[in-house]
Amino acid sequence: MNHSESWRALVTGGAGFIGSHLVETLLRRGAVVRILDDFSTGKRENLERAEEWAEAGKGGFELIEGDLRDRGACHRAVEGVELVFHEAALGSVPRSVEDPLTTEQVNVEGTLNLLLAARNAGVRRVVAASSSSVYGDSPVLPKTEEMRCDPLSPYALSKYAAEAYCLLFWRLYGLESVALRYFNVFGPRQDPHSQYAAVIPCFLSALLDGRRPVVYGTGEQTRDFTYVGNVVQANLAAAEAGPEVCGLAFNIACGERTSLLELLAVLKRLTGQGADPVFETHRLFSSRSSQEGAARASGLCRGSVCRNSSSGWEATRVSSRKLGSGTRLSYPHPEP
Repeated sequence: MNHSESWRALVTGGAGFIGSHLVETLLRRGAVVRILDDFSTGKRENLERAEEWAEAGKGGFELIEGDLRDRGACHRAVEGVELVFHEAALGSVPRSVEDPLTTEQVNVEGTLNLLLAARNAGVRRVVAASSSSVYGDSPVLPKTEEMRCDPLSPYALSKYAAEAYCLLFWRLYGLESVALRYFNVFGPRQDPHSQYAAVIPCFLSALLDGRRPVVYGTGEQTRDFTYVGNVVQANLAAAEAGPEVCGLAFNIACGERTSLLELLAVLKRLTGQGADPVFETHRLFSSRSSQEGAARASGLCRGSVCRNSSSGWEATRVSSRKLGSGTRLSYPHPEP
């Protein structure tokens, strides 16, 4: 049953890669959506069609430009909403290694500010984005939610701490909270130009620009690549589920293992480009293998369609146009 047409929801980080997809789906379904974003990593162009999405669903939206570290902005953002989708974070493992303090301030203290504001405003539920990086480099596969977490970077630790705060607020204050541990999300609106860009847009950008993609380590390390549409559906399922999901963390992925070299081979075929990679030293803060075990999430997302990584890549339509010295990538849009 679809209840989202009656929702009043806040999406933090709503101008970002994942957040903007969630905003679009909510608006197309008729929800009233408020967005909190400071545009430090989010992009205004990701929301250029927000009025069109709202009109299509007969919903409405409001944008608050603000920072999670600003308690006043957090309080304004949660006023009058029943659901909070917390996507805002300072991402990137390498960036967190370079600047752990800012990562902690945004991801941990910012989340605490938001939770306090949500509790005080009577928000019904918070669905918070966490990360598979919390598991560290354990050789045990697949990764299940019952496994011990062993963060290897300030980013991973910040996500684990933020997740723990969310679940603690359920136990202490009765603020319904659910954490979703994303595994290597890919899809439209990923930025290939940031020095901290994820591996898929990095590989695509290099191939389309005629450069040799950089592979850290041997390339045999595996990832569980997850299409952004699946992540959106998981957020909706977490918001609609009963109270039995509160206080829990769920892995969100498709349960597949793909090595970086296998990924590169697929992208080379899709783009028609054949450049061989440049191999560089494996980064110590990066896990070597990733595959999730979705026993818990399969119950949460029962009835949702999961587009696996291979079908997502096969469906991908990569086009490019030069924007100055860069290349812009486009992909198929996920179903709302």
